[in-house]
Amino acid sequence: MNAAAQSPGSPSLWALAWRRLKRDRVGMVSLALVGGYVLVVIAAELGLVAADWAREAGVNYAPPAFAGSTDSGGPQVNADLRTNATVRHEPGIVDPLASVLNELRQNLAAAPPEAPRAATLPLGGDKWGRDVLKKAVKGTETSMVVGLVAALLAVAIATIMGAYAGYYGGRMDDILNWLYSVFTAIPYLLLVLAIAAVLNQKGTLTVILILGLTGWTGIFRLVRAEYIKHRTREYVLAADAVGASHAQRMFVHILPNVSHVVLVQLSLHVVLFIKMEVILSFLGFGVGVDTVSWGSMLNESQAELILGKWWQLAAATAAMAVLVTAFSLFTDALRDALDPRLK
Repeated sequence: MNAAAQSPGSPSLWALAWRRLKRDRVGMVSLALVGGYVLVVIAAELGLVAADWAREAGVNYAPPAFAGSTDSGGPQVNADLRTNATVRHEPGIVDPLASVLNELRQNLAAAPPEAPRAATLPLGGDKWGRDVLKKAVKGTETSMVVGLVAALLAVAIATIMGAYAGYYGGRMDDILNWLYSVFTAIPYLLLVLAIAAVLNQKGTLTVILILGLTGWTGIFRLVRAEYIKHRTREYVLAADAVGASHAQRMFVHILPNVSHVVLVQLSLHVVLFIKMEVILSFLGFGVGVDTVSWGSMLNESQAELILGKWWQLAAATAAMAVLVTAFSLFTDALRDALDPRLK
């Protein structure tokens, strides 16, 4: 027997994959960028950054700091009402709103002065004066949480269904393949939009469930094919000979040997679901009005572009483009590192 094969110091599949990944510079840079986004999401979730994204920090449509200050005509309602203390009446005419207006002026005069708003913000402000940079950070949290959780849900469903279909075959395979055919008979985007329109309930959890419960089909097909290949391999037959149950053979013996397919598909679907969340929120079927995401920012920027306010569109697009590109490049590097043919 080969002595090297018996050596306890022989590197595992994961150690070899990590070595190959470290040699890929593009993959490591992409991993660092994705890790940076994850740290931003954790910080936003803990309230360390962008916790006050909804605060009106600047004047309406405050320009980016690098673009210079413009006269945006900040709100002067309180000041106008405080200074406009006289009401002109024609002789013999009684104003029915005089007492109401006098009470309003007294209340405004007693109220503390409104905090001054900034004329410029680092990446500009929206129509309410909210900081676009903080909105982009908070939108990163929403979009990445949706992408990661929905992808995990879809991968879990696809792996279980693919394992049963590929391992057992027969009637079980026929039933699950029929379900797969039903879902794939409808274009995916139309299916997601139709379900979102029927539910008519916005929210992060709703988006996660819609994407996770409909996005398992492609992963199912690949996992099923892998289980069909592995169910007759020698190590599976040996596990059967020593009394391993069907569940042990499926999830203890076969699953680790097809995990590279599952991990690559997980990475791919994170990117897919981030883009789908942006599309849903852009069309008004995504997150609620009390939540910000890249899609909702793009939705708001439609009206702003008509007025020449481009900074919210640029911030959301840049944040999404960097993450999607980095995740896609990392997925390619991960696929190469986990390829068993390169062992």
